[in-house]
Amino acid sequence: MTMDVEPEMLRRMKDKGRRRSSIFSLLKRKVGKQSSDLSSFHTLDLGRKYSVDSAIHTGMEEVFIPCNGELAGAASDTDSEASRQGMPVVSLSADPLARKREVLSRIESLYVEDPDREIGVAGELVEEVAEENKSLLWFLLKQVRPGMDLSKVVLPTFILEPRSFLDKLSDNYYHADLLGQAQILEDPYQRFKGVLRWYLSGLYRKPKGLKKPYNPVLGETFRCCWRHKNDTYTYYIAEQVSHHPPVSAFYVSNRKDGFVIEGSLLARSKFYGNSTSAILEGCARIHLLNWGETYITTAPYAHCKGIVIGTLSMELGGKVHIICQETGFQADVEFKLRSFLGGADQTNAISGRIKRGKDTIATVEGYWDGRIDIKDKKTGEETSLLDVSVLKEQRLPRYLVDVDKQQEWESQRLWIKVSEAITSEDQVLATEQKTIIEEAQRARARNLVTTWTPRLFHSDTRAVPPEGIIDQGWIYNHTNTSPWQPEEIIEYEDDFIITSIKTGASMGTSNEARLRELSHRASDSESHDDLARRSKTSTRTLKQTLHSIDSTLREQSIAIERLTKSVEMLNEGQRAASFHPQNVARIPTASHSWDLFGGFVLAMVLQALLNWIFHQREQRD
Repeated sequence: MTMDVEPEMLRRMKDKGRRRSSIFSLLKRKVGKQSSDLSSFHTLDLGRKYSVDSAIHTGMEEVFIPCNGELAGAASDTDSEASRQGMPVVSLSADPLARKREVLSRIESLYVEDPDREIGVAGELVEEVAEENKSLLWFLLKQVRPGMDLSKVVLPTFILEPRSFLDKLSDNYYHADLLGQAQILEDPYQRFKGVLRWYLSGLYRKPKGLKKPYNPVLGETFRCCWRHKNDTYTYYIAEQVSHHPPVSAFYVSNRKDGFVIEGSLLARSKFYGNSTSAILEGCARIHLLNWGETYITTAPYAHCKGIVIGTLSMELGGKVHIICQETGFQADVEFKLRSFLGGADQTNAISGRIKRGKDTIATVEGYWDGRIDIKDKKTGEETSLLDVSVLKEQRLPRYLVDVDKQQEWESQRLWIKVSEAITSEDQVLATEQKTIIEEAQRARARNLVTTWTPRLFHSDTRAVPPEGIIDQGWIYNHTNTSPWQPEEIIEYEDDFIITSIKTGASMGTSNEARLRELSHRASDSESHDDLARRSKTSTRTLKQTLHSIDSTLREQSIAIERLTKSVEMLNEGQRAASFHPQNVARIPTASHSWDLFGGFVLAMVLQALLNWIFHQREQRD
């Protein structure tokens, strides 16, 4: 019997091996053919391509499963642990100047300059609500109560700014060149002041009127860049990685100028009756690459008042922190809310101090939309840290991807009909289009059959923030915080992957394999291409599932540990009570409670009996 089984198994294995050999030989011939023409292959098209998930426009009839689609959150081809330590650097034996020209040409063809240069004016931000919108505002107020979280409340379109919150977060980087200036300074204290100056430079832009940006939908993405005077670019990538709770993750890179920024924020709102606050929980990490320093920053909250009584106005409030653990410097800056009887001198005021350990080095005073001065505590010298009136003339030009070339889940394209309706002041149409997007979001959430995985970011809670700082823990899949190398030519963004090209005739094995794989995937969709793609999708799906299981197990372990500690505390309390007999009499037992209850019932019965007896006697008399 054994002799018959073994030949059968061997035949099956050989047949299987022949089929595999046949498939791999086809793939090898195809890759070889394409590899022979690498000299004319356009390097900039080597990025990962995604089939666009159009579920939001097709009524959500598909079952939402992680796959090689934009919204399925398929991991990048470089999503392994090795790739998360650094971005892939494509090495080609081409003329450096030619390669740089190709990148610049692609940027010019893909990106267009942002025509919106509205920055607002200094002073209090106020708005008068139109009469036709007051009824909508009262209808909204009926849905909420003091202390309620507004993240799930549907807001009327007349209070919306025609852009996404992912776009709003990029307002902090119009002066990214200040970070480049800071990182070339030799003195750590001067570098810290430079980072503080950059941080405060990103706050002065205000929307026209009192407006709130759109709440991003799950899987929504946004990208843009700024061109510096030295012809480098700062790239910004953002994704909505969670919807409940709403968490936005972002990554900013200009490695040639020496800085990288990564962060994630949870946005929540609180309603207080006549006012509301938009709170951002989380932090950003600014890496100065040449110094190995990381600056951790938090964000102020936006406070809107006068919803029911008074003039509708908005200001920033709360205390923020800028911390560099490597050098020991820390800045605590308070954004002051204007008091009820306060004058104009209290509008948008800030004050703070820079410390090293417990020692105060300097104090900061001024207005976040005006001039901010810094005073050295030791010498008493006071200098200007920031002057918005001068700074706003030095804003870097921002470039957005042409809407026609955006993917379906990029912010501008996703919300374009809502934005056009708001711009044309057609609130009815804006509400209709906004409702379509929101209903599709809810339908997609109902159709999820597994844990949704973001496309560009992954959760990593291993980094421990300083005490009192909340870190949402989302990391860009292609993060790279290594210093700029002399052989690198230019940094660029391709399909949301920020990478760089470097000179050199030799190519590493891993880069060769990636080059062949991507060139193979960029070709026609023949059967063997589909087979390789399906195999890669299965691998990613398995990886995502394992990551989800691992996260769930960690959460369950933490819950079990907490439950165990609670049980131990209860046991200790019971043991302590058993060792103190004098306390036993003070603890009512179950039998004692029943005795009391029985006595009470008996007394009620006796009272009723006596009342009946006396009533009968009165009737006889």
